[in-house]
Amino acid sequence: MGSGSWTTASYSAYASTSGKLYSATTGRVTGQVFHQSHIDPSLDPKHFMIRECVDSDEHPNTVPIILGLDVTGSMGSACKETAEALNVIMTNLYKKYKDIEFCVMGIGDLAYDDAPIQMSQFESDVRIAEAVDKIYMEHGGGGNSYESYTAAWYMGLKRTKLDRIEKQGRKGIIITMGDEPLNPYLPVQELNEAANCTEQADIETDKLYEEASKNFDIYHIAIDDRSSCYASYRNEIKNSFGKLLGQNFKVSTINELSAKIEECIDNSLMKNGSSEMPEMNAINENGEISW
Repeated sequence: MGSGSWTTASYSAYASTSGKLYSATTGRVTGQVFHQSHIDPSLDPKHFMIRECVDSDEHPNTVPIILGLDVTGSMGSACKETAEALNVIMTNLYKKYKDIEFCVMGIGDLAYDDAPIQMSQFESDVRIAEAVDKIYMEHGGGGNSYESYTAAWYMGLKRTKLDRIEKQGRKGIIITMGDEPLNPYLPVQELNEAANCTEQADIETDKLYEEASKNFDIYHIAIDDRSSCYASYRNEIKNSFGKLLGQNFKVSTINELSAKIEECIDNSLMKNGSSEMPEMNAINENGEISW
């Protein structure tokens, strides 16, 4: 786990065996289908204690990145786009950062869903794509006007062992995406059941952010798409996420999503350093980075 590096050759071979059509011209695939009808045991927090991202001779300065996908009913297009653009995202990132490792999460609604927390191991090669394909798109959610986005913060803080934090003294990265406002808390009973933990009270979002942000740069990407709920919650999303995350709160269309994920990682590693920092050429008038 955490060994190897992402290559287009290994990904295109994997895509072929998993029923997708890979385009050498675009680097993308088409035909992404999430086949899971229930949570995969390998992603179920009831079956593991921690997820590790540890330094090695191959990757001496690991950068742990948690990518949280909203798997509720209105976010299928964003998850599909992330999966189909995965090779483009990874190829671009690995040109710049040789020691990044990805943990993929599926985030639902603790109050309503059967599998509201799914979490892969940290990987640095084609197993990232395998983890994405194992995600159970429950298409759930409920009527509370938010999903359990901060479960990614909680799991990053409580259920990981990360050398970047413990040995390097630098921050990891958490990126979530969704189309509803920030959840005010994680309900204790449902959290304990889903994540196999023993909390004694609801996990309030402000306090969780205060602790998790010591170890992670935390980003959220709101998905502005016709199939999403963003238009219905535009002001509430900006007020809740924007107030807490500041410039780390982003808004993206589906077409811009892969670039926005890369932008979050570039921004974090500019501040906190990586094993191989590229030379920055310029920051344009929109605050975007060019290399």
